[in-house]
Amino acid sequence: MTYSSDNSFPRVRLRRNRKSAWIRDLTAQNIFLPSDLILPLFVIEGKNKEEKISHLPDVSRLSIDLIVKKAKEARKLGIPALMLFPALDQKLKSSNGKEAINSKNLMCRAIYEIKNAVPEIGVITDVALDPYTTHGHDGIVDENGYVENDATIEILCQQALVQAQAGCDIIAPSDMMDGRIGIIRDALDDQGFSDVALMSYAVKYASSFYGPFRHAVGSVNNLKKSDKKTYQMDFRNSQEALREVALDVAEGADMIIVKPGMPYLDVVSQVSQNFKLPVIAYQVSGEYAMLKFAAEKGAFDFDAVFYESLTSFKRAGASAVISYGAFEVAKKL
Repeated sequence: MTYSSDNSFPRVRLRRNRKSAWIRDLTAQNIFLPSDLILPLFVIEGKNKEEKISHLPDVSRLSIDLIVKKAKEARKLGIPALMLFPALDQKLKSSNGKEAINSKNLMCRAIYEIKNAVPEIGVITDVALDPYTTHGHDGIVDENGYVENDATIEILCQQALVQAQAGCDIIAPSDMMDGRIGIIRDALDDQGFSDVALMSYAVKYASSFYGPFRHAVGSVNNLKKSDKKTYQMDFRNSQEALREVALDVAEGADMIIVKPGMPYLDVVSQVSQNFKLPVIAYQVSGEYAMLKFAAEKGAFDFDAVFYESLTSFKRAGASAVISYGAFEVAKKL
């Protein structure tokens, strides 16, 4: 008896594996779960205080007590970690962002309260100066407005240490200064924080998709017409992303962020294929907002499109996704 090696129609019908929901689930390569999500939250001063963000539908700035409540709810939904961003009063901002290294600042108090109330949820903290500076840049600027690399790293190390002392689990430097991962790693290790991980924004593009975020943390008015192209990556490049990741891995990064997400799925894929460590895709504020606004206009069903967008990150090779809709989708999942 001979067997045909014919792999064409009508012998092969790919629709057989699509004919019912159960077989589609059985053969799916990628399934998105709440455990694949990281929930970003904006923290503000006050008590029982919520400020809706017009540029980010269904997202609010929350006081620490409400952040703690949200952390408890997120943990029950199976979300493993939160990522915190402070929205400060303008009076606390300065040219050198010194409030970032105040051990009693808003971020540190939020870290402490979350870990005290919900110790089993991960707390990831942003290390960069843009929420703290009057000019809106991520670092120290010189008289010409140029962000100084090495001077910035000095204060970033101090910022990372006060956050580690407050109890955070992961430091996420988003500043894009050259060499900061290795120097921060050494600083943490020297002070006894060897278990605090580094989730590096190794691949952070100078993107227009960050607009709603800058409104949320109050840096948009400070930044004015300036941009961050001298330190964030040129969106026309992808090979450079691999160089950035290679350097940060060599310096001790435990995880890598690619930001933004959907417009850069090719980069997510390249990084995941070339480096054997967790790759985190950041579905940034502009990505989330445009889906929300389009759904509000009746262009499509938000839940369906949102789940599809998250799955695209997994298909590209991401281990997890940071998304402003994490809480919303986790409830439905």
